[in-house]
Amino acid sequence: MEKTIAAKCCNNQRWFVLLVSLVFCFELLCFDYSAITGGNNGVAILDNNHANAISTQNSLSHDFAESSNDSISPLPNSPLVDVVVNKTDEANKKADREEELKVEPHLDSCLGRYIFVHDLASRFNKDLVKNCRLLTRGTDKNMCPYLENFGFGPQIENPENVLLNNSWFLTNQFLLEVIFHNKMKKYECLTNDSLKASAVFVPFYAGLDMSMYLWGFNISVRDSASLILVKWLAEKPEWKRMWGRDHFLVAGRIAWDFRRQTDNESDWGSKLRFLPESKNMSMLSIESSSWNNDYAIPYPACFHPSKDSEVFQWQDRMRRQKRRYLFSFAGAPRPEYQNSIRGKIIDECLASENQCKLLDCNYGATNCDNPVNVMRVFQSSIFCLQPPGDSYTRRSIFDSILAGCIPVFFHPGTAYAQYTWHLPKNYTKYSVYIPVKDLSEWKINLNETLLGISEDRILALREEVIRLIPRVVYSDPRSRLETLEDAFDLAVKGILERIESVRNMTREGKDPSIGFADGDDYKYTFSPYGNGI
Repeated sequence: MEKTIAAKCCNNQRWFVLLVSLVFCFELLCFDYSAITGGNNGVAILDNNHANAISTQNSLSHDFAESSNDSISPLPNSPLVDVVVNKTDEANKKADREEELKVEPHLDSCLGRYIFVHDLASRFNKDLVKNCRLLTRGTDKNMCPYLENFGFGPQIENPENVLLNNSWFLTNQFLLEVIFHNKMKKYECLTNDSLKASAVFVPFYAGLDMSMYLWGFNISVRDSASLILVKWLAEKPEWKRMWGRDHFLVAGRIAWDFRRQTDNESDWGSKLRFLPESKNMSMLSIESSSWNNDYAIPYPACFHPSKDSEVFQWQDRMRRQKRRYLFSFAGAPRPEYQNSIRGKIIDECLASENQCKLLDCNYGATNCDNPVNVMRVFQSSIFCLQPPGDSYTRRSIFDSILAGCIPVFFHPGTAYAQYTWHLPKNYTKYSVYIPVKDLSEWKINLNETLLGISEDRILALREEVIRLIPRVVYSDPRSRLETLEDAFDLAVKGILERIESVRNMTREGKDPSIGFADGDDYKYTFSPYGNGI
């Protein structure tokens, strides 16, 4: 009986174990099904919470992946993950390529524009400024006030509202080298590594140095500083790279003043530009000579804007200006020059009654030293006459452009053969040319000639002249023009291109000395400039 009962109990236990196992399997099956279908039982809610946690974790992982892809490893044997990772890698590579394209043009904006500036002894520049009372332009004028404000001179008060804003200064026309040097100190592509430099600037105030010794000193004194300078330069490692053909200097006088061709005591100027070392350098000055290594850049006028808006305001004002005179002339006769046409111009101006305005700049007169007087006359004139004076060029050219007054030239050496980096090659776009080589060729009537120019052409000429204004001014070095290039910018661009062309000749195996410092006997001839008007 006990066996039967025991057997029955064992059988019952087996069925009980089997039943429990079946129930347990059923529960597991329900759990998995709920998780898949998102059912609303308690297990499903638990899985939804788990899914939300996974979703949040994925989101955080994505954000982190943007900053560090190395922290994420793909799951093995998962095609879906491989596709996602590949797409992510491709996206990242594309983004990197786009970023490289954005950055690449800005890697070095100064490449090809770096300039190294020699640190010269103070006797070549600073001491000349300190001893300003010894400087002269052939008169007893005190030059010290003109050296204020970076060489711009004293700021001009404008009670008569002839000028505009506070960008006008009493600038001396012979201080280009000081102004240029101060501008160069703020140049955006300076370098202390001469190996990176595309050009080397020599800040020698050659004009100021010579002006101390032009009158009453022998030639050895006049040449002294130049001889010491070139000897020093030739010993520098920068010189040996191109033997000075990547060097340039700026002078505030005409280039002819540095080209004394003999050692006669009575001859004018110094022989700086005929020294063997100097022949390998380029010079920028207010008037070039007929040699190929001399370049003319604008005289410093009196307008030195500090921002683009000041230029635009002045241009707009010149467009609206009423001009009551047909033509004007600011200057003095040159009776000491037999063939000077200035006397004839003055005679015709006076005979034209109300058609012409004459501003007398005769010796001893101070009318032309005041920019307000000059600008008042030029702003009121349609044409401004620009005959040669003591030399081919004159600052009045740039005064007339500032005033929106159309310049009238009588010789190609006054502008057309000079300011090739700053003025249009097609001179008919901005000026009138009346070819008169000397007084013996005077066969014109100025009044009738200028009256014969059509109104349409006058308007086109004036607009072009006004457009040239930013190109012929030296902006204030304490700030920078944003969208406009000034005279300094164009001069730097011009000399860099000049030096690069010499460098290219060397790369091509050519001799860079050929033509570099040659004279050009045809530079001032009339043939390239047509018949005028």
